[in-house]
Amino acid sequence: MQQRTILHTAFRREWLSRLLLVACIGCVLLAAHWAGALDPERYREMLPTLWTLATDAWPPDFERLPNWGKPLLDTLAMSVAGTAGGVLAALPLGALAARGLAPAPVRHLVMLLLNTVRSIPGLLWGIIFVASVGFGPLPGALALACHSAGMLGKFFAEIFEHVDRAPVDALRSQGVTILGVLRFGVLPQVLPRLVDVSLYRWEHNIRAATTLGVIGAGGLGLEIITAFHLFEYREALALIGVLLALVTVVNLLGAYIRRRFLDYTTA
Repeated sequence: MQQRTILHTAFRREWLSRLLLVACIGCVLLAAHWAGALDPERYREMLPTLWTLATDAWPPDFERLPNWGKPLLDTLAMSVAGTAGGVLAALPLGALAARGLAPAPVRHLVMLLLNTVRSIPGLLWGIIFVASVGFGPLPGALALACHSAGMLGKFFAEIFEHVDRAPVDALRSQGVTILGVLRFGVLPQVLPRLVDVSLYRWEHNIRAATTLGVIGAGGLGLEIITAFHLFEYREALALIGVLLALVTVVNLLGAYIRRRFLDYTTA
């Protein structure tokens, strides 16, 4: 009887798993059909158009490269300031949103705030701040900071929730001060993951800062959009190359910082 019950439970779980898989596939196909992704007519002119655009953009035109220094610095400044602002806001908010670190009403209120902040797209935040403080890198940095705070706050809360309490309790039982507990019990656990998440967000914000150029936040994004509007495809390709170089440098720098923080926490 018990074996029959076990087999019945296993069969029911397998049947539910298959049903869920079929439902997911059906939802994906329905979404693709709704978006027009299954219409072959939409793809008929795609490859010839892309080829024409590629030939018009090659070779890239770097004639105005000396003039791109300021837009490049604007993009970098927006990403750094926006990420730093997001991290500074997300640290206390993430701690308040973590289970066991704050009363339940406070936690739910902070979670609602974080959900609201990250639900507003970065471009919409940019429009709001452009209307508030004018054009330039400042509205871009504020927009990135707001959206980053919402995303990082959620990730930081999950990191704080998974702190192993055993080392913390052991240090407290030996009379170690609060600073000592944070240094040797909490920091080694959370710092590498906090740095990881923050650096990934910085890498994301480099690309996001480019899209904010569409709404007047300046930087390389504005230069790229202007080049496309003027049908200067060769210059646009050169600007995209500069952006890729910047992203590559940031990725390498982020990997270096991760290694250094890992060495610091394991020392």
